[in-house]
Amino acid sequence: MKKFIEEFKAFALRGNVMDMAVGVLIGSAFTGIVTALTTNCIQPILDVITGAKAYTIQEVAGFANAFVTAVINFFITALVLFVLLKAINKLMSINLIKKKEEEAETPTVKVCPFCKSEIDIEATRCPHCTSHLEEVME
Repeated sequence: MKKFIEEFKAFALRGNVMDMAVGVLIGSAFTGIVTALTTNCIQPILDVITGAKAYTIQEVAGFANAFVTAVINFFITALVLFVLLKAINKLMSINLIKKKEEEAETPTVKVCPFCKSEIDIEATRCPHCTSHLEEVME
């Protein structure tokens, strides 16, 4: 179950999945702006031009208020998504840094069994005492 959760986390936090989710949310918020524009700005203008309806000042103010509210909702949604993605990216970078540190912890030196000095892990002969190390390791 742990492996499944880790795989799902890796899938969900990949860049293209997050980008798609942000696109859907921003798109739905922008749909609110377009709807408010058509129902509260364009439709009343067409109604007045065609003579279908006359509006009072209060109704016109209500239309303007509804459109401004939709624009504000869009910007609030965009701000929340921006902050959320910034936090997710920060957490991902911290996680990547930890993984790099763990990988760097692999040993690069070993101790010579004869003179106890540190030598390269791939050395077959100690540079200090010139002992053959392959015989000891096998």
